[in-house]
Amino acid sequence: MLLYDTLSEQKKELPKPPSGDIKLFVCGPTVYGDIHIGNARTYLVFDTLVHYLRATGHKIFYLQNITDIDDKIINRSKEAGLTPKALAKKYTRIYHRDEKKLGINMVTKYAPATEYIKQIINQVKNLIDKGYAYKLDDGYYFDISKFKEYGKLAKRTALQAEDGVSHIDDHVAKRNKGDFVLWKFSKSGEPSWKTHLGDGRPGWHIEDTAITEHHFGPQYDWHGGGVDIKFPHHEAEITQQESASGKKPLVRLWTHVGSLVVDGKKMSKSLGNIIMAHDFLEKHDARILRYIVLSHHYRSPLNYSKGLVVEAIKSLARIEEFLAKISLVIKNSGDVRFDVKPYEEKFVSAMNDDFNTPEALAAIFILINDANQNIWRFDRGSAENIGKWVFDKAAMLKLSLNVAKIPFKIRRLAKKRELFRHNEQFVQSDLLRKQIEQLGYTVEDTPLGQLVLLAVPKD
Repeated sequence: MLLYDTLSEQKKELPKPPSGDIKLFVCGPTVYGDIHIGNARTYLVFDTLVHYLRATGHKIFYLQNITDIDDKIINRSKEAGLTPKALAKKYTRIYHRDEKKLGINMVTKYAPATEYIKQIINQVKNLIDKGYAYKLDDGYYFDISKFKEYGKLAKRTALQAEDGVSHIDDHVAKRNKGDFVLWKFSKSGEPSWKTHLGDGRPGWHIEDTAITEHHFGPQYDWHGGGVDIKFPHHEAEITQQESASGKKPLVRLWTHVGSLVVDGKKMSKSLGNIIMAHDFLEKHDARILRYIVLSHHYRSPLNYSKGLVVEAIKSLARIEEFLAKISLVIKNSGDVRFDVKPYEEKFVSAMNDDFNTPEALAAIFILINDANQNIWRFDRGSAENIGKWVFDKAAMLKLSLNVAKIPFKIRRLAKKRELFRHNEQFVQSDLLRKQIEQLGYTVEDTPLGQLVLLAVPKD
């Protein structure tokens, strides 16, 4: 499989370690509030990607951190009247709840930052001992001028360190404007750990490299996350770990998921357009959001709108209607054969070319278009192969398909309608059709008999 590597700006083969699992680390949430659909996009992409790779024979250890100590957590806890620890635990539970509802379950291990304080302290001490860190009155900072390749991931120079970035640690005495904090000295009322460096807590960036070094060593295969934290966060990870270990590269492959905006605008409190994952799930099935995510290339920006929801609902319904037709064909087989191999090749080619899920979905719909030309004449074997192929490809994308079982009441009305139609009592037949539609179903007359389907919402 080829995946685009952000560092080299080229498509590269997925790293294949000589033994053991592919080691993947993806930056997880800072647990001070609910995740929104932009966060969910990143986690859905890696959930689907890891699922696909495992389904095709790859072994992957998927590690994800959880930032459970941070300025945002401390500030939000004061507003909520909770301790930072209690707030972090609350939103960690909510994060896992939302993951479960979204069908995200591919992570091998979650690593909360507060469980790795010892490893963080050791890495900070290493950087101090090697001359990369210096002390100010509020903590230890990394001196980016000591790392000559700073900015190589984001293609920025050290002088561009703060361009367009609002969350680099601020202190008037910093040696360079892009220097970032490694260890923050404790303030009254804030969480802290007693250490020989001074009582305090980790900076944001240091937790990830301490966690990955503990589990994967100083170098590993694959790192992922949202494009919004490529700089300064991922840049800082490279800077820290390569300085601490003296080994390059930190990882062999960098994968970044594109941004998500709503109706062309960045989500913000001031605009009131932030869509939380749980709010989306109260209105829509989780598979709708996954379909929207997969219908856009993971590296491309995604402009979310209500129109995308409607398109996703209709697209999934189209697949399900096709499968319902196929199930009818299997019972009444004809004599026309159909080969799924060309579509399999299109699907696999798309997936292996930088996880091109829009093209993979297109392969499914191309098959549906082509198969619909002779659908009522397929032999049983072809119909079974088509149905199985579509189900299997949807499963590889973790798209659940609801080929709904029609309730007895609806089936009884449809049977009665068919009898009226057979007897050319079309007025009575039409009345029953309308009654069925009012109950949320549609009836389609086919060469092989009636096909009853769940109605697709209009908006």
